[in-house]
Amino acid sequence: MFLIFAWLARPIAFERVFGGSWILPCIGIMILPFTTLMYVILSTSGPGLTGSIQGLDWLWLALAVAVDVAGAGAAAAANRDRVPQGYPGALPPSNPQP
Repeated sequence: MFLIFAWLARPIAFERVFGGSWILPCIGIMILPFTTLMYVILSTSGPGLTGSIQGLDWLWLALAVAVDVAGAGAAAAANRDRVPQGYPGALPPSNPQP
């Protein structure tokens, strides 16, 4: 939600970073939201607002990717018990308690 509000509040920053395209920010919001937000923040700040990522900026982007991947993995692990029996990744059936 924060990324959408940031896009509405500062459309010039997103236009400058993504070259006026709207499809790349939309894909970023759906797939890697923290990485997209971090990329916009890092590209619009810095010396001269050049839009280049350099130095420790790559560390912040890597941490944002890790947060996005960890969130997807946590959601998959939390919903693992919802996979019907017989499909790959399903938990073994539990024995009823007497």
